[in-house]
Amino acid sequence: MEENRRPIGVFDSGLGGISVLRELVALMPQENYIFYGDSKHAPYGTKTLQMVQELTCADAKYLVEQGVKALVVACNTATSAAIPILRREYADMPVIGIEPALKPAVLVKAYPRVLVMATPMTLREEKFRKLMDKFKEQAEILPLPCPGLVEFVERGELEGQELEAFLSALFAPYKKQPIDCVVLGCTHYPFVRSMIQKVLGEKVLIFDGGAGTARETQRRLKECGLLNTSGERGSVVLQNSLGTKEMEELGRLLLEAKQLSPILNKSS
Repeated sequence: MEENRRPIGVFDSGLGGISVLRELVALMPQENYIFYGDSKHAPYGTKTLQMVQELTCADAKYLVEQGVKALVVACNTATSAAIPILRREYADMPVIGIEPALKPAVLVKAYPRVLVMATPMTLREEKFRKLMDKFKEQAEILPLPCPGLVEFVERGELEGQELEAFLSALFAPYKKQPIDCVVLGCTHYPFVRSMIQKVLGEKVLIFDGGAGTARETQRRLKECGLLNTSGERGSVVLQNSLGTKEMEELGRLLLEAKQLSPILNKSS
């Protein structure tokens, strides 16, 4: 296979990274993709740093052995924990990570209140602390660890009373002094974006980093002369460490936005 026609490897701790895969396919439909979700070990965000580094390196190795031309770490926790390790290990190929989309949120108005939803590990790691320090003079930045939210997406529960109650309790401390923006600092969270909006209200702006990661991937591929210029629509292969038909179907439905409703019906 010609080098530029080789697939882009995209991986996450579970199904959340499909939100980034959707952005990649929308921006570069001519590319071929292999997505690997490690749902067997999800969530990564509540594990130790060493465990996340080991799992992330195993995910990357699995995709590299399938002949990918680039790696997209579609997981904030894995990026925070292991992106320098991966870039050293695979210095001969583009390795792109993701981080919370704090910059556009900070710029919406003068000194906004910005809530950053993420896994406990993402918020603990140095990468996020440096990002927060960079913008601390421009906004009131409120880190909000969200243990338990990833599991809703992994079960395909993207709406409903249980999720609404979970989110209402999560946001309760911020009701007295409303926030201006929410940053979705985990790739699972865009799949429950509508429920987050419902609980917080329409005035709250919501940001996630998926589109920015897709643009950076395109830029890096172009820089390396690896863009697929065949003009044909590419393929998407979905793989999951659980290897079940149910996870395969859920992954496919999450990839196709118009199919979100059937997921909800099936899971209710």
